[in-house]
Formats: sequence, C-alpha cells, structure tokens
Amino acid sequence: MTNYSAFESLRHAVSGRPWSRAWRNPEPKSQYDVVIVGGGGHGLATAYYLAKEFGIRNVAVLEKSHIGSGNAGRNTTIILANYLLAGSTEFYGHSQKLWDTLSSELNFNVMFSPRGQILLLNSSEDVDGAVRRSNIMLRHGIDARLLDRAAMQKLVPHLDYRPTARFPIWGGLLQPSGGTARHDAVVWGYARAASQLGVDIIQNCEVTGFLRDGGRITGVETTRGRVLSKKTAMAVAGHTSQLGEMAGLRLPIESHLLQAFVSEPLKPLLDHVIDFVSHGQFYISQSDKGGMVFGGDLDMYNSYAQRGNLPAVRDVASLAVSLMPCLGRVRLVRHWGGINDMTMDGSPIISKTPLEGLYLSGGWGYSGFKATPASGWCFSHLIARGENDRLSAPFSLDRFARGATIDEAGTGPIPRLH
Repeated sequence: MTNYSAFESLRHAVSGRPWSRAWRNPEPKSQYDVVIVGGGGHGLATAYYLAKEFGIRNVAVLEKSHIGSGNAGRNTTIILANYLLAGSTEFYGHSQKLWDTLSSELNFNVMFSPRGQILLLNSSEDVDGAVRRSNIMLRHGIDARLLDRAAMQKLVPHLDYRPTARFPIWGGLLQPSGGTARHDAVVWGYARAASQLGVDIIQNCEVTGFLRDGGRITGVETTRGRVLSKKTAMAVAGHTSQLGEMAGLRLPIESHLLQAFVSEPLKPLLDHVIDFVSHGQFYISQSDKGGMVFGGDLDMYNSYAQRGNLPAVRDVASLAVSLMPCLGRVRLVRHWGGINDMTMDGSPIISKTPLEGLYLSGGWGYSGFKATPASGWCFSHLIARGENDRLSAPFSLDRFARGATIDEAGTGPIPRLH
C-alpha cells in the first residue's frame, strides 16, 4: 500500500495515476488467532495494536455492514480528558496522549484539532468543583486552566453574559489540548494501518451466534460462514447487550438513544468546544465546514432506535439559544441519533467474561469516541496477555459484583436513571 506523503500527492497529481485501495478486501478464513466482532473505531484500534504492539497478525475484524457505519459515524467527535475519579483520569489522560500523535502514527490525517475544550461554570459550586477537577488533571499531567468571567468573555464572546441570563456564567475550566477529530477518518486510518500489518477486515459479515466447546467460546457463526478463533472479542457499541445475550451473558448495560444536530454553515463563530453540565447537558463546536455541531443528554428510556424525536429537538435547541442567543435564527440542516450503551456507573467495561476465550469492550456511554485509541491499546493488551494492564484494571466486569463501581457520571448504579 502507498505511504501517504506530500511527495506522493504531487506524484499522483502529475501522473494522474489512481490511488491504490486503502485496505485489503479479503474473504474470511476458516480460523484466526483472534476474531474481533465490530468494525468501529474500538474494534479496528484493537486489531491495529494487537498487530503492532504484540505481533498478533492472524486477526479478523468482522463488521455487519461497512466499517464506520455504526456509532463511529454518529458521534459528535469531541476529545477531552477532564475526568475526575481515579481510574478514569489516568485512562482518558493516556487516550489524550495517543490522540496527539495519531495522524503521524497511522500515516493518515485524522483531522485532530486541539482547539481547546471549555467546561462552563454557572455557580459558585461549579467553581469549587472545577478547582478540584483541575488540580486532579494537573497532577496527572493533563493540561487545565481556570478562566474567570472576563477571560471567558474574551475567548467566547457569543455566550450570554447578561445579568439576567438563564444560566449566569461564572467562568470556565479550559483543557487546551482538548478538541475534535474527524470520526470517519479515524476508522479509515485504523483500518488502513491494521490491514497493512496483516489484519483481515471483513465487511458485510454479521455475527449470528457463538460456537462453544463446553464453557469455552471457540468461534462465531456469521452470514458468511463459520469462523473459528482461539480468542473472540466483542466491541460493538450500541448492541453489546444483544451480542452478549447470544453468548448467554446478562450484562449490566442499558441502551439509550443519543441525538445530535448540525446547523447550516456559518462564518467562523466558535473557536472552542463548549460543554455545559450544570442544568442538563449540552455541548457545541463548529465544524471545519462551518456548521454548528451540538447535542444534549440521552433519551431517558431504553431504546435501540437511531431516529430522532421532536421533544429532544426542543430541549436541546432551548439550551443552545439560552447559552448562545445568536443561534436563535440559525437553521438546522441535519439531525441524527446513535445508540449509547450505558453501564450502571457510567464507566466502560474492558474485561474477560465468565466464558473462557470471550472478551468484552463496551458500555462506553458518552465517552466512546474520545476513548478510541486507549480502548484499543488496553483491550489489545488484555487479549494478548490474558490480563488487564494498569490503565484498564479498574474497568473489569466483576467490579459490579465487588461494589467497586466508578461512578464518573455521578448518577449512581441505579438502572433507568441515566
């Protein structure tokens, strides 16, 4: 495969020669060392790091449609590492470091834009919490800076700073290295790099069941035939509980609809990613094409739907206009939904399962996209070595039985509360 560079771009432009395909399109083999179910960012990143870091190259990634067609193509591309609790802080801090060099590592421009992410502070309690959060981030080597109201007005002048504003702005917590990346470029980059290392990426291959030998998983049944494997890994955001049920597992995961929106293109208006969590949830950034990309909270009922609904449009649009009144006459041009797998403590699972030979990465909730590099890094370690590394050890499945939950969402391990 071609190594992408400025010289190669010039050579192809002058010669008119077409580019070779980015990754191979092989037929599935009858047996692999590792089969990964799910061709999104997490599954592809896991395959890449298995091949690169551990030399395990007899790997297949099975995707029921085309790669990136699931949740990888339905998120709002935000990258940050402002987590508060032990375990989460270290994990997302490592992911942030991997994002910094990902384009160079994959030889593929994932369009990472470290434009800075700001968490809005709307009360004195928010400011107190941000002081604690920023100290934790700094202690773990993650950049953080507290902004007062005047600094916020200088950086983000279009927010509502009036004394009568619905949500008074007291300041902000800035992570300068936070930002956005292009979601489809991330999956394409990982797919291309993994394929170069020998990984088979099998598209249009849906898993319909698991093969067993007693209590051990020995492979999968698919729409393209039976595939045997020494180790089988699940990385299927949005459908983790359904796939787990095929294997006979009952997982502590609920699925919810999360909706997102994009406006008509505007002239440059917003340089940073803005997060608001004081009263509900809202986040907004501006895409490279000028559209305002934003979203809110999960729909609170369980669902596998991927279509939006008007109550969520009303709630999210209301928050948008309350925080940035200048958006009041901007037209929405697109609205979509993705399925979020949410665990009972709002933190992910990277773990062995009770079935020998079956591994699980899931329950990523709001944090799936930003976690993509670290998820692949840690999950590949678990599959290759048979044990969690230091970063993913807190996210084992048995934490729910041990009472060692990581309540990052601050909502408690209560079903149907998310």
